[in-house]
Amino acid sequence: MADIKFLKLWDVYSPLLTPTQREITDMFFNLDLTVSEIAEQKGISRQGVSECLSSAKKQMEEYESKLGFSRVSQSLTLAYSLALKGVRTWAEQLKAADPGFAAEADKLEKILSADYFAEAEAILGKDDKE
Repeated sequence: MADIKFLKLWDVYSPLLTPTQREITDMFFNLDLTVSEIAEQKGISRQGVSECLSSAKKQMEEYESKLGFSRVSQSLTLAYSLALKGVRTWAEQLKAADPGFAAEADKLEKILSADYFAEAEAILGKDDKE
């Protein structure tokens, strides 16, 4: 099993790898194949697979050191989670302090719990077409 740091970098930077690096790292991460299994399927040596994975990892680490997209993504995700937690805590405290606001606090919690993924994807897809 690949380490989490490598996998996070792969999620962000795999499109920048060569087609061969992308295929081998995809087999490694998504299909969870071993180096030996990949070597057998690709008809290359285990050393060739290991070197490909090593060079891909080094390349992605260089991209991250220069661009920092993975770190920014992690920071934004954490900041979003912390903000949600803070608002939920505030809504619970508001309901406890004044039950008259319970209905409004419940509406807020429903908004915070909604899944906006499909809507975000639709917006991003629309931006790609413009």
